[in-house]
This record gives sequence, structure tokens and C-alpha cells, in this order.
Amino acid sequence: MAKELAGLRPDAILGQTTPVVKALAREMPTSPIVFVTVSDPIGSGFAASLARPGGNITGFTVDDSALGGKWVELLKQIAPVTTHLAILFNPTGPPLQFFMPSIQASASSNNVEVSVSTVNSKDEIEGVVAAQSRDPGGGLIVMPNAFNTTNRELIIALTSRYRVPAVYFSAYGAQSGGLLGYGGDYTEQARQAAGYIDRILKGTKPADLPIQAPTKFELVINLKTAKALGLQPPEKLLALANEVIE
Repeated sequence: MAKELAGLRPDAILGQTTPVVKALAREMPTSPIVFVTVSDPIGSGFAASLARPGGNITGFTVDDSALGGKWVELLKQIAPVTTHLAILFNPTGPPLQFFMPSIQASASSNNVEVSVSTVNSKDEIEGVVAAQSRDPGGGLIVMPNAFNTTNRELIIALTSRYRVPAVYFSAYGAQSGGLLGYGGDYTEQARQAAGYIDRILKGTKPADLPIQAPTKFELVINLKTAKALGLQPPEKLLALANEVIE
């Protein structure tokens, strides 16, 4: 698909997710590219810095490295018995090291152990979830990447079947039936990306448009799912939520 787009020689192109932007960058090394839903644009090699990207790629990163710690904290609040979290990670997504420092720091302060469960196909997901269900304090962090988004319904179904509390990297996770989701506002950044495309078409170079980090985050709690798991979210946490699904 990226090769086909390159043949069209677009004046600008919008790319969504890290794997897609990598493919576009490979096939269109000079065409202006604006991205959304990319976690670590510097670590992924898309830009020299956030303030001055320096090349043909700029855009909006929906994640902050500190989110990793927030996911641990939120899951611990809603499921206090959690003592071990598996990180559901697919290698085609954003680099794991972008989030690991904050995950490890929060896990340490909350007396939680973390381990990385790398999955390369959807057939491997059930084994990870099942393993966590055998741990009385088991839980799951569903990391931001296209693989987990594509398999979101399967992950939610498995965590429900095995009764494993899980935190998802975006509000969509909870809105689709997961326990809770916390992440950047994807819709807002898509609107902002349209503004960047407009500026590029009017002559601005991507190198001169700073990559913008998220300024708005959404917390969604699925109370129905919490009750099915035998959990009662604290009132303080419910009060902080942007949306509570009953």
C-alpha cells in the first residue's frame, strides 16, 4: 500500500500508528508525512527532536512516557490485590523502553512485580491471559500498538473469561468492554493533524512544525466489567473518570 501511495506522489499524507509511518517513511523519504497515534517518534527514528523534527515527518504523539506508571497506579487502585502485572507487548509497535522506566518506578512503589509477555500472533494471547489468571494477584497492561488494537475484542473476551483485571492504553479499551482505559484523546489529535496538513499544503515544511505531545487524557472505567470481576472501584477514582460505563 505504501508503494502504491508513493506512486501517486501526494503533496502530503496522514499516517496512523508506528508500523504504518515506518512503511511510509521507507517508501516516501521526501514526501511530507503527518502522523497520529505514534508513541515514540524519536525512538522510532521519525524525528531528531520534538521541537524541530528536522525532516519530512511531523505530527502528534498520543502517548507520554509517564503513562506507563499511571497504568500501574490505576490498576492497583481498582484491583488492590494486584501483585504481578504482565505487559502484553507486540514487537511491531512502539519501543517498549519508552514506557518501562515509569512502569518500573510505579510498580516498585506499589509493591507490584512486572514481566514482559511478548506476543507475535493472536494465538499467543490466550496463554498470557491464562497464566495471569493462575496468579491470585495477576493483572494485565495492554500496551499501545496496532496489534493490540486489532485484537482488542479478543483480549477483552479473554480477560473476561479468565477474570483477569486489565488496563488498556486508551479509552476505547473500556468503551469496548474492558475494565479501564487511560490515554491521550485520539479524536482531538486527529483534528489537530488536519490543521498541520492544511499548513503543509500552504507551504510550511514538516521540519518546521513541532511534534506535539498530548495535553488531554481520558480515563474511562467500565463499572459493569468491574462488578463482573468482583471489583468495586473507589469513589475517588470514579469521580476522576471522564466516563463511567454502567
